[in-house]
Amino acid sequence: MKTVRSLCVLVLSLCLGCISAQAEDSPEKAATAAAEAWLGQVDAENYAAGWREASTYFQGAVTEKAWVESLNGVRKPLGKLASRKLKSAQHTKSVPGAPDGDYVIMQFDTSFENKKAAVETVTFLQEKDGKWKATGYYIK
Repeated sequence: MKTVRSLCVLVLSLCLGCISAQAEDSPEKAATAAAEAWLGQVDAENYAAGWREASTYFQGAVTEKAWVESLNGVRKPLGKLASRKLKSAQHTKSVPGAPDGDYVIMQFDTSFENKKAAVETVTFLQEKDGKWKATGYYIK
């Protein structure tokens, strides 16, 4: 009887572990983790690295030079990051003006040194290799 009980506990533990691993691997969670790392590049004013780490679709839509110039004009004046909190993350198969694929659109409530209340919208695309990469960034 003790062996059966131990076996049941083991099976239950394995099932709960699988459910937990599945939840952690959801598109929203995976893309959000990638977005937070990518936003760290932007926060550090390492705009060129952010472009190099973005999706191939993004790189095809904007040159590295144009991206760096754009962020120097728009993001840099906001100053250092004060706080960022995920507001929403939505998985979708399509976004306007882009090919169908696996996308996650995230919104962050963000505060900067020179802009106390902002909303950052970041769109990430899952590439063919399974990695989530930036395909859009907008600050309001």
